Amino acid sequence: MLSFSHALLKRHEVRAPSYTSYPGLDQFKQAFGPRHYAQALEHRRQSVLTRLKPLAVYVHLPFCENLCFFCNRFKIVTKRYSKTLAYLELIEQELKLQIEHLGHKPKVSQLHLSGGTPTYLHTAELERLVTMLKSYTTFTPEVEMSLDVDPRTVNQDTLGALRDMGFGRLNFFVQDCDAGVQRAVHRLQDFDAIHALFEQSRLLGFESCGLELLYGLPKQTQKSFAATLARVVALSAERVILTPYRHQPETFAPQRKIKEQDLPSSHWTMECFNTALTTLLKAGYDYIGLDLFAKKSDPLSLAKRQGRLHRNFLGFSAQPNTDLMGLGMSGIGAIGSTYSQNATTLEEYSMFLERKQLPVVKGLMLTRDDLIRKSVIMGLMCQGHLSYESIELAYFIDFPSYFAQELQQLQHLEEEGLVQLTAKSLDVTELGSVLVRSIASVFDRYWTAAHSSHL
Repeated sequence: MLSFSHALLKRHEVRAPSYTSYPGLDQFKQAFGPRHYAQALEHRRQSVLTRLKPLAVYVHLPFCENLCFFCNRFKIVTKRYSKTLAYLELIEQELKLQIEHLGHKPKVSQLHLSGGTPTYLHTAELERLVTMLKSYTTFTPEVEMSLDVDPRTVNQDTLGALRDMGFGRLNFFVQDCDAGVQRAVHRLQDFDAIHALFEQSRLLGFESCGLELLYGLPKQTQKSFAATLARVVALSAERVILTPYRHQPETFAPQRKIKEQDLPSSHWTMECFNTALTTLLKAGYDYIGLDLFAKKSDPLSLAKRQGRLHRNFLGFSAQPNTDLMGLGMSGIGAIGSTYSQNATTLEEYSMFLERKQLPVVKGLMLTRDDLIRKSVIMGLMCQGHLSYESIELAYFIDFPSYFAQELQQLQHLEEEGLVQLTAKSLDVTELGSVLVRSIASVFDRYWTAAHSSHL
């Protein structure tokens, strides 16, 4: 059973990016705008091989009825439900613009709705959104449809409607089951109701019910978090996302409502992670990577064992790697060798569409070096193994020469037991799997330049 010393975790306390992309969001440039994104879509249209591949689609639905103090998302807290209808009209305008530049009706193999609270929308509105997407695209027979769920906003009828729409995966945002913690973060919810929703979801035939927990929240104790973990294990969720809370009140206004004296210490957070890791592995979950655990029967576990695991802005995926179309305010896309992000406020997002412009405010065109390093980083994040020859053949480089400095830096991680280096390959050890972002960051030239003092 994996376990980590506080000293080891302390040495790697500086958190490298989660690498849902490389380069990360902090490297997106405002010089990349609507014209560049349009060119990326048109280039996809001109490439016969690429245009035949299905897309993944992400839709950002920003609305929430209540404010959660830990929130770090682009959202709109409102009880005026009429806003959602106007927002769906904006989504359709953006979708139509993107399809015009693509020049054809693309296939879609993956759809994910997030926010905000996607289930803030009424069932009829979600049905309208899915129908809209199907009118501009073609869903493949094996399309994977998923969405994030606030348990307080759904009931049995809602779940039945979602299943009828084709959704097969639900991700319940639970965060913590302790009433004191819930009061401290302004998110009260009844665990018995969550348990009932899980049972109903399984009866309705959903393929997967996952949940997300946050650790490091105010008022959390070892005893209370252990009790939360015990309840999670009893639910037998197919996937568990275990995310550390990052207190950044200077960046995210809702977090200013959290009292810093109520936050646990960094030592407690490390111990909490160790407890969670031990509990979930003992309960039969596989550690997929970063903050994600999955049952051994889950497609992600199978994909990792078979070397088919991928990672993109939606997280880990068993789907073949493909382009991602982002829709809605703050929506993120990855088309070809470009990344893009939409306007992050409703006002600016609306303004672009009123002008019949794609609402892209920043992005990035990846360089050849970016693409090489992306392949290396994603190989480490997803497979925990890297064959130098595979990179050499793909990019016509000599790996030991190209990454001479990085291989030298990895030697101290090898001494700590986190990696194994040979003349032909790099492997992440079982111990290193939990600190894989620190390992991957060695190949991140942007991160290395900014944090060289910590290496």
